Amino acid sequence: MTTLLVKNAYIVTMDDHQREIPDGGLFIRDGFIEQVGEMREMPQSADEVLDLKGHIVLPGLVNTHHHFYQTLTRAVPAAQDANLFNWLKTLYPIWARLTPEDIFISTSTALAELALSGCTTASDHLYLFPNGSKLNDEIAAATEIGLRIQASRGSMSLGESKGGLPPDSVVDTEESILKDSQRLIEQYHDANPGASVQIVLAPCSPFSVTGDLMKQSARLAREYGVHLHTHLAETEDEEQFCLQKFGHRPVGYMQEVDWIGEDVWFAHAVWVNDEEIQTFAKHHCGVAHCPTSNMRLASGIAPLKEYRAAGVNVGLGVDGSASNDGSHLLAEVRQAMLLSRVKEGITGYSLSNDPNRKLMTAREALYLGTRGGAAVVGRKDIGSLESGKCADFFAINLNRLDLAGALHDPVSAVVFCQPVRVDYTVVGGKLIVKEGQLCTVDERKLVEKHNRAAKRLLAG
Repeated sequence: MTTLLVKNAYIVTMDDHQREIPDGGLFIRDGFIEQVGEMREMPQSADEVLDLKGHIVLPGLVNTHHHFYQTLTRAVPAAQDANLFNWLKTLYPIWARLTPEDIFISTSTALAELALSGCTTASDHLYLFPNGSKLNDEIAAATEIGLRIQASRGSMSLGESKGGLPPDSVVDTEESILKDSQRLIEQYHDANPGASVQIVLAPCSPFSVTGDLMKQSARLAREYGVHLHTHLAETEDEEQFCLQKFGHRPVGYMQEVDWIGEDVWFAHAVWVNDEEIQTFAKHHCGVAHCPTSNMRLASGIAPLKEYRAAGVNVGLGVDGSASNDGSHLLAEVRQAMLLSRVKEGITGYSLSNDPNRKLMTAREALYLGTRGGAAVVGRKDIGSLESGKCADFFAINLNRLDLAGALHDPVSAVVFCQPVRVDYTVVGGKLIVKEGQLCTVDERKLVEKHNRAAKRLLAG
């Protein structure tokens, strides 16, 4: 048994009481929080002591949607100014050249970026497996970096020849998809508290898989008790595709294929109406809100305020690093807050006209990135700092130029001020980032390998 004492920090618990403890501490045993409170209440010794005086400590951020492999195709010139469908058509041929090593390297890069932004649990959506690539390659990289991963076994089975969007070269047979999905669940999925790896079944989107694969994936997931994830209602183009091909709007189509329930979460869900929001709320579906990606591809603004008012679980996702071009989850917290305020302005927000209408606060945005994300991916062991939960947290030194003049409210400061590289990230009581540097991988060597792989991919 090993113990860790974190002392003298400004602790933000994000628990049901929303406690903020200016001179607080955490006592951790074997990767789980045993005690959180004021320093005078804490044990005074442990196997390891981490003095974080002058730092703010928050629960580890939870990333609910990403495509790690896309770190290899950031800012590709031909895809810089395209909407979703054209962006995909430009990049599919490049992604078809991915190798198992590329999957490993890109996962390492994405998770390293996420760790440096305060993320401790990340959900990734890998939906194409060219040249012998497997989800195993991603899981191996995640194990090396040290973050928890919700590894989604994505899939595409509806190629261009059958009326889908992706070229036939990147789709797979439904039989092989389901067989591999079962293999991965049996090999890797851990349903216990503190799990490092959980498997998710994730057919890519309504325009890249068949309805039969959606139904069979749902059946398999529920047989094994794993969650389901897919893209949904990201753009108006998708809405028209679903109406023409399936005779339903995207949410209605999900109901037709048994994809509504508390074990399901959708990425984006921008183009939904009030009735569909109530459907999500009634059936406890979750939403991965990806504001930067939606802005980058001009997809629109998700109805975040309406989701929250209806009681829909909402988390944040940085989305693929070819539609965000970065993996900074704390920056996504800030972006979610700011974009919510932009939408209020567009819809005529005015305190003088309606004093009950309020702008999204920094603390509400942080809730989305912590408790909200944990709820979306179905984990009760992460998202807050309280007894019995995983010892997953990040810390930022408040005595830095970026935060100067804002220390009267350090919680809001880390959201309102320009997002920074965090000073510490801890997962299960283990240091992943220490004093702003990665502990589990050589950052310089990783960048060199990553750039070589990206150059090869783009060269063709």
